[in-house]
Amino acid sequence: MMQNDLSVFNEYESEVRSYVRGFPTVFHQAKGYKLWDLDGKEYVDFFSGAGALNYGHNDENMKQKLLTYIQEDGVTHSLDMATKAKGEFIDAFQNIILKPRNMDYKIMFPGPTGANSVESALKLARKVTGRTNVVSFTNGFHGMTIGALSVTGNKFKRNGAGMPLSNTSTLPYDQFLKESNNSIEYIENFLDNGGSGLDKPAAFIVETVQGEGGLNAASSEWLRSIEKICRERDIKLILDDVQAGVGRTGTFFSFEPAGIKPDFVCLSKSIGGNGSPLAITLVAPEYDKFAPGEHNGTFRGNNFAFVTGTEALNYWKDDRLEKNVQEKSERITSFLDDMIKKHPEMKGVRKGRGFMQGIMSPIEDLADNIAGRCFEHGLIMETAGAEDEVFKLFPPITIDDEGLERGLSILQQAIEEVTAESNLVAK
Repeated sequence: MMQNDLSVFNEYESEVRSYVRGFPTVFHQAKGYKLWDLDGKEYVDFFSGAGALNYGHNDENMKQKLLTYIQEDGVTHSLDMATKAKGEFIDAFQNIILKPRNMDYKIMFPGPTGANSVESALKLARKVTGRTNVVSFTNGFHGMTIGALSVTGNKFKRNGAGMPLSNTSTLPYDQFLKESNNSIEYIENFLDNGGSGLDKPAAFIVETVQGEGGLNAASSEWLRSIEKICRERDIKLILDDVQAGVGRTGTFFSFEPAGIKPDFVCLSKSIGGNGSPLAITLVAPEYDKFAPGEHNGTFRGNNFAFVTGTEALNYWKDDRLEKNVQEKSERITSFLDDMIKKHPEMKGVRKGRGFMQGIMSPIEDLADNIAGRCFEHGLIMETAGAEDEVFKLFPPITIDDEGLERGLSILQQAIEEVTAESNLVAK
């Protein structure tokens, strides 16, 4: 039997491994908002697979549906052939998600990851416009493949490409220009001024909340202005909802409160329900212009994910989960505001919205140290931002009151201990 030590990982796994360094134990079991390691230590999960486990671990209904499907020898792998499981997922997504929201999209299965979805949207936007340049935004994160990385802002991750990342331009996200805070005027000037050096883009790609980029949340007004810019200039709008979507901000799509209608929507992570890899790209019908097989992927037919993803959509047949997320989001917000007030030495600023919130601090290593202390006390939480300056709360959206309060209590203890022990100096 394997022991709870990391020697096999340290000796044989690539140096690129990351999360195991922040959470140095061997996990074995998981249920709901809890994880257990091989020593039986229990952890509250405020990480949720970086947003891939919005419904928690091993949801009972999803698990039973998957077990039944396996017992029936249901098709596992099918590329883009028609299967019963895939048909049921498409039907459920149309009737539970799209039609009640008056949304009209074709569903593309590009491959199983968020980066696959982003790549397909970038390629299709370029194909339908005949243009090559794509505008992304400061601090955006869209994936680690070359196309997705080219529209990612993080310098460390971009350097990992080992080559120039071209055919993209970066413009300021909402509130990035701290002095004037008028990024919309700036963007319009860059697009319309013949001397700016900015080629007319095929598309804008944007997140409503920049999960990896530091929990920067765009206002609805800013998002509507971005949509207006795109419509007036025949620029396609790609909305990357890989992390902020599937309920994490309080509505199924994170852009619903803004009332905008993107041309392409990228979904992955929790769209598969139970953590199984699945991604979809929603495409406005008039831009569904790929020839058969022009964009494909061997594992775009993950039927296990279709089964659990279909079951997950039942959470959205009424508004109970949505209201629950919104109510608990207010509790998270009030807790973080209280921590900032009680610990002014953090120089903290609350970031994000919904179930993707956190505190940004300019104090060097503070967020890392708080996340590390949380792990010691049985709470799993990560950091975000270009300098890991934000500690980030990502509980499952199905977490109950007891689980949420337990996690917040551990976080409060970690904040109190770290701030008391540290000689806090701003960067």
